[in-house]
Amino acid sequence: MLVDSHCHLDFPELAGNLDAVMALMRENRVTHALCVSVTLQDFPRVRVLAERYPQLYASVGVHPNYPDVPEVSAEELVGFADHPKVVAIGETGLDYYRIKDDREWQRQRFRTHIRAARRCGKPLIIHMREAAPDTLRIMREEGAGEAGGVMHCFTGSWEVAQAAMELGFYISFSGIVTFKNAQALKEVAKRVPLERMLIETDSPYLAPVPFRGKTNEPGLVKYVAEEIARLRGATLGQIASATSGNFFRLFKLKVTDFHETH
Repeated sequence: MLVDSHCHLDFPELAGNLDAVMALMRENRVTHALCVSVTLQDFPRVRVLAERYPQLYASVGVHPNYPDVPEVSAEELVGFADHPKVVAIGETGLDYYRIKDDREWQRQRFRTHIRAARRCGKPLIIHMREAAPDTLRIMREEGAGEAGGVMHCFTGSWEVAQAAMELGFYISFSGIVTFKNAQALKEVAKRVPLERMLIETDSPYLAPVPFRGKTNEPGLVKYVAEEIARLRGATLGQIASATSGNFFRLFKLKVTDFHETH
């Protein structure tokens, strides 16, 4: 059994086709998925999905790629997180690839999310693109290790992965690890200890080979697991068991919830 630790089922590419999305999850033995918030305006849709489907969970947060949305307070995040199906704060973090001008608002937003996660005791989902030094610095300064969490859709170096794991964070691999040109990331996937690894789709984006360029969905996380198994000389079952168990530990969910519910 497999778990997709990061997807966006409320996005228009998937929201109108959820019956088929759930069917492929069942077919590929993907038992659960975490639907991740990117703005507070869209959060109600994410929460409704988690309430409607037993196999879905939700997060609450404001993505760093949204400069024109109202800023959120730690109090607001803590309030929205007070829900049994909301298991994480985020996604949050820093993205210097898309934002070229003033970035201080990104850093302040990130700090707010870390403070909220520490207050409510729920882990962080961290987005990091071309911003590793500042991301790790702020994580240390704000005590992100007290909340824990995951470096989502990881594409950094082994040294960055090590630094994040030293803070108690998990490393999550997406369909990028299946891409032929992702040799450096494949090497990282070989080295991250299984007890610190998660897998995800980030759907509807980043579909794994052999579906690259198409709309991604949680059922395709199987191909991420298969590639990591190939890289490590492991079985699919070993990767599935480790990453699924890690998901339930990180997000403080009962092991009994690991049984498929439909």
